[in-house]
Amino acid sequence: MSLERYSSGTRFEEIAAYSRAVADDLYIHVSGTVGGDPQTGAMPDAVEDQLANIFATIERALAHFGAGFADVTRSRVFIVSADVLMPVAAALKARFGDCPPTNTTLIVGIPAPGAKVEIEVTARRPG
Repeated sequence: MSLERYSSGTRFEEIAAYSRAVADDLYIHVSGTVGGDPQTGAMPDAVEDQLANIFATIERALAHFGAGFADVTRSRVFIVSADVLMPVAAALKARFGDCPPTNTTLIVGIPAPGAKVEIEVTARRPG
């Protein structure tokens, strides 16, 4: 079984020695992704803006391996409080409404300053 790694180039990937995504012959595993601006690293205050950045980063990682959101089989969602649950749920429905994966959502502390949500996914590798 071969492994292929993808980096989105964030400083955290370098600091903590991890890949944004790793694909084997069957699956693509995308690391937990927070909503910092991909160019500046600044964390938007609004959870909706964080979600837009998260989904854009995940989409680029999946596309690198020829996949998309329809190929996602599992999502794990970490939120800092129940106050953001409904906006996060609405964003998940917008992305996965036609192809819902399995999901786990937990209220946790997220170590990225200002982050209100973190999402990781696993997708079936096309082909």
